[in-house]
Amino acid sequence: MSNQDLNGQKAVEEKKGSNKFASRWGFILAAVGSAVGMANVWGFPAKLGGNGGGAFLVAYLLFIILFGYVALSTEYAIGRRAKTGTVGSYALAWRTRKKELARAGRILGFLPLAGSMCIAIGYACIISYVLKGFTAAITGTIMTVDTGAWFESFSLVNYSIVPFHIVIVVVSLASLLLGAESIEKTNKVMMPVFFVIFIILAVRVAMLPGSGAGYKFMFTPVWSELADPMVWIWAMGQAFFSLSITGSGMIVYGAYLHEDEDVVGVAKQTALFDTIAALVAALVIIPACFAYGTDVAAGPSLLFVTLPMILQDIPFGQFFAIILYAAMLFAGISSIQNMFEAVGESLLHCIPKLSRKMMLVILGVVCFGIGVNMEPIFRWGPWMDIVSIYIIPIGATLGAVSWFWVMKKEDLMHEINKGAKKAHGDLWYYAGKFLYVPCAIILCCVALFMQVAF
Repeated sequence: MSNQDLNGQKAVEEKKGSNKFASRWGFILAAVGSAVGMANVWGFPAKLGGNGGGAFLVAYLLFIILFGYVALSTEYAIGRRAKTGTVGSYALAWRTRKKELARAGRILGFLPLAGSMCIAIGYACIISYVLKGFTAAITGTIMTVDTGAWFESFSLVNYSIVPFHIVIVVVSLASLLLGAESIEKTNKVMMPVFFVIFIILAVRVAMLPGSGAGYKFMFTPVWSELADPMVWIWAMGQAFFSLSITGSGMIVYGAYLHEDEDVVGVAKQTALFDTIAALVAALVIIPACFAYGTDVAAGPSLLFVTLPMILQDIPFGQFFAIILYAAMLFAGISSIQNMFEAVGESLLHCIPKLSRKMMLVILGVVCFGIGVNMEPIFRWGPWMDIVSIYIIPIGATLGAVSWFWVMKKEDLMHEINKGAKKAHGDLWYYAGKFLYVPCAIILCCVALFMQVAF
């Protein structure tokens, strides 16, 4: 390890907040919190609704099993082995092949890190909309307005959500003040509450006349749909994004994981709870859309036009509106936490003299300073498209190649098997090398081709 990496790692470890997660359950909840977000709540139902329903679900679950087993566990293992986040982990992976390649690895690590920062900037705008919705639910305003006109009143107007934007950025960064300790404590509250709220909503939606068609659409595959390659491509992309396999975010949580934990085991549990979150969200949105004859693939307008319109029409609608937006706030903030922590930890790693408080101030200024100019949906929408089409797939691909084609097999397998009750062997490794890596490359190429072609 180079002197620069050693000094950076030592400085990070000495700073308050660079401690380990206190418990396995706390780690899993934090990781699930990172994964659960817009990709689950409107992304998954929208993709499922627009790509074959039950057939898409079959393809999606297959990719979740593969990526949860190999990709997610690898990012945890890489972070734990490097004992630092993105930049240091890429340097370590490339150094195992040849000492002089560490610098190249460090440079590559900045691309997925930039992806995390760019997503955080866009996410902060989206969650500001959610806070606006939560406020309108608390006051009861959302129960009487024309939801379409209400949504346009702030989504198409410059600087219309500045106060909400400030609150989201400040709260998200404040929750990182103690590093792993505060991340764990906040997610131990936010994630259980998120699941309880969405289960309540799912039960209420099940009572709507006509909701049964939504369940049939979700769980009755039309097998011929699987002949469409795009169903598989969309399912693969959704699985990557849903599990936060970006070559960055989950690495930093791995750096805070205890040495005796089975990374494959905790990755499986993370994938399981993330999938449950996606399914529960779909059980709210898709049956409700079928019951009211609305578009299940409507994207952001689902949360701010369609669902509020439905809630206006049911008993205790205001109560359900409040808990819906509360759950969305928890999901959004827990995701932003991970993105900010990934970027912030690497800043601490690269600039040993930088304090955690100053790092959080820098992130806040950058996030709000750029994001305030992207608050209207016609700005943050294309911004998020660029990030998801270019930076995230490329970052995920760079990570996959680095772990399975650059890093020495024995170094990776040593970390994967540390803490495992039963050692993982060639099956695990070759599933990563010959299934996970090609999937990442295919997704990257298809995303770039679609952007160019259309």
